[in-house]
Amino acid sequence: MKENQDIKDKSLKKDRINFDKNRKLILYNDNINIFDYVINCLVEVCQHDILQAEQCAFITHYKGRCDIKTGDYNSLRNMRQLLISKGIKVTID
Repeated sequence: MKENQDIKDKSLKKDRINFDKNRKLILYNDNINIFDYVINCLVEVCQHDILQAEQCAFITHYKGRCDIKTGDYNSLRNMRQLLISKGIKVTID
């Protein structure tokens, strides 16, 4: 019985570690939003400078996606929600 509890405790700890480890906020090309709009959103929400935001927008345009920010899940979640509310397609991986 104690063995089952130990396995469950280890599983919960593993899930917590995966939740807290560095994740990536990924921007996807949507062929809807214009470059200037995406760039302005990245500057506003992710605190990118103009050059970094432009580079992310161009990489996304040509490759279909770009890692725009790294961090723990909780810090990226708010950025993701703000970008989604602005019509920008992003996920956390």
